[in-house]
Amino acid sequence: MELKHLRAFVALAEDLHFGRAAQRLGIAQPQLSVAIQGLEAILGIRLFERSRRHVALTDAGRLFLPEARATLVQAERARRTALRAARGEIGRIDIGFTGSAPFNTAMPQIISRFRHRWPDVKMSLREMSTNVQFQALHGGTLDIGFVRPGEPAETEGISLRTVLVEPLFAVIPADHRLAEQTSLSVASLAEESFILHPRHIGTGLYDKVMSLCAMAGFPPRVDLEAHQMSTIVGLAAAGLGVSIVPEAMRRVHVDGARFIPLIEAEATMVLAVACRDGDKRPAILHFLDAVASYQS
Repeated sequence: MELKHLRAFVALAEDLHFGRAAQRLGIAQPQLSVAIQGLEAILGIRLFERSRRHVALTDAGRLFLPEARATLVQAERARRTALRAARGEIGRIDIGFTGSAPFNTAMPQIISRFRHRWPDVKMSLREMSTNVQFQALHGGTLDIGFVRPGEPAETEGISLRTVLVEPLFAVIPADHRLAEQTSLSVASLAEESFILHPRHIGTGLYDKVMSLCAMAGFPPRVDLEAHQMSTIVGLAAAGLGVSIVPEAMRRVHVDGARFIPLIEAEATMVLAVACRDGDKRPAILHFLDAVASYQS
């Protein structure tokens, strides 16, 4: 039994006239007759009593009519759903983000723009380190990532779009000897105890800090490691060391933490949106449009 059989049946059941029903369907009357006969043969019952002058539903036909109508409605709903999914109007996007990403304007505004334009696409957001995001993108369990990229080898097979270049700040205790300075050089931190996250969870910021310290002529003494950047800020506020963090972390209000800009021109960090190379799914392209809209 095909949808064309049901459409023919419903048209004839409503018009009870072969000519008018065929005209409504845009087919010849003999085609309609063949469709009705075929449906009755498939079901093994008569749906119509018909003579040269009269067409009427049988009892079976009257009971079959609402079911046929419901099936056609559901089939049309399924067709529209498939079309909307193919156009990226509905579906789901899994988005990862580094711990500092929500604290600047880029990520919230991009997500807000996408949500406003495509409200029926569901988004799942998960905080993940940059390295874990790259692994999830490669593994197909993540669609979009807000990342702080590091080594080029990590981004093989990944497409990156720079969202912003963010200045880096030193975060130190409020009672630190340098706390009243309006800006700092990296070299001024040479004797300090550093708090950093482990390199394996994200090389971007880690390698940037190491590079800045090397340019300033010293290797940083890393005495504490923490996985969350907000934890790093809290530990610095508690007087357990200093760190270098993206400007966005200034929006983490922790009593006792002092954020001071670094003077080096190289003291910046990229925030980028990542997706798999060649991912042309419409919903992903719509999200990248929202990224481009923010960039412009």
